[in-house]
Amino acid sequence: MAQWQAELERHVRRVQNAAAMASGPRKPKLGQSPRREVAASGTARLYRYEGRRAHATPVLFVPNLGISRPYIFDLLPGASFVEHMTGQGFDFYLLDWGAFGPDDGDLTLEECVTTILPSMTRAVLETSGTRELSVLGYCMGAPLSAAFLASNPAIPVKNYVNMAGPIDFSQSGLFGLWLQRKHFDVDRVVDALGGSIPAHVVRAGFKLIRPTADASAYLNLWWNLWDERYVEGFTALNTWSNEYVAMPGAFFRQWVRDFYQTNKLYRGELRYGGRLSRLNSITCPLLAVGAAQDYIAPPACVRALVDAVGSTDKEYIQLPGGHISLIAGRGALHSCWPRVSGWLAARSAASRSNGRAPVANGRAPANGRATAAGRTATTTHRGRR
Repeated sequence: MAQWQAELERHVRRVQNAAAMASGPRKPKLGQSPRREVAASGTARLYRYEGRRAHATPVLFVPNLGISRPYIFDLLPGASFVEHMTGQGFDFYLLDWGAFGPDDGDLTLEECVTTILPSMTRAVLETSGTRELSVLGYCMGAPLSAAFLASNPAIPVKNYVNMAGPIDFSQSGLFGLWLQRKHFDVDRVVDALGGSIPAHVVRAGFKLIRPTADASAYLNLWWNLWDERYVEGFTALNTWSNEYVAMPGAFFRQWVRDFYQTNKLYRGELRYGGRLSRLNSITCPLLAVGAAQDYIAPPACVRALVDAVGSTDKEYIQLPGGHISLIAGRGALHSCWPRVSGWLAARSAASRSNGRAPVANGRAPANGRATAAGRTATTTHRGRR
């Protein structure tokens, strides 16, 4: 009788919540962690988050470019990777590549590696007042940051973390199969689309790889619709998962050609700005984290980085779940984030002060230049905003 009564109460709440969602759900407030903009380069912005500084080594977080918006990393209080990292005492910086419009189609992947990432790295060191930093790449941000570090061995990187980032693209699963040169003419696609990849095309690509994902998500929602906390999390994640971002056409050409079709980074043949990216030149402590059910970056293509680098202190962790579950949601708070923050904490210098670093109000000046301690941290990238 008690079980029957409990299920009846759940069903009543399920119907009430379903009616509320059908009439227009109230969108939760996303990205609530306090931050300030410290550098700008074209559409890209570098944000520094407020928090207790228990570790002197700052962390630069490099996510994917295009595809989706970065508020997934600061989704909701209690379900925020940013909140977790700042709560663990890290001086945390996030690189937001920005949303791209028709005028940004000429942004290349090479420019991201040779211009934007170096300028953002300098900005982290200048604003934090430190001589070293840790770099954490997620998804596409991992091969981007790895290419940057592998071609610049003098960069004072203390630790490097790859979270669900593909490295060996010969093991990149269904995406790798679809994008093979014999199946996919990237020049023809980009030219036909007018020089950029619209958001709806990006969305279609990800929906096609898992055509039943939406149906499964809504089925799970129905069974958990009685739980207001679950509904709040679903609404936040669903808002993000359907807000796709366009990708610059020039970037997409190089992304497909140099990574998916020729695997240049892993093969040691990637050359941008006259510099060769050799993964064995990365010698700092390394952590790679893969997800067992990841269909975007399968575990094998993530783990490949461990064997390719020249580091002696290196580790691979494989966790249950998929590509998104490593970085978002309350489940990640218990399975993934403590492993990453604990690994970094053991390899980061302790801060001399446990106080909270001041966070000023305001944004970077309108001309796109950002200053740190009276010095220019970075400049506008070809005038893009």
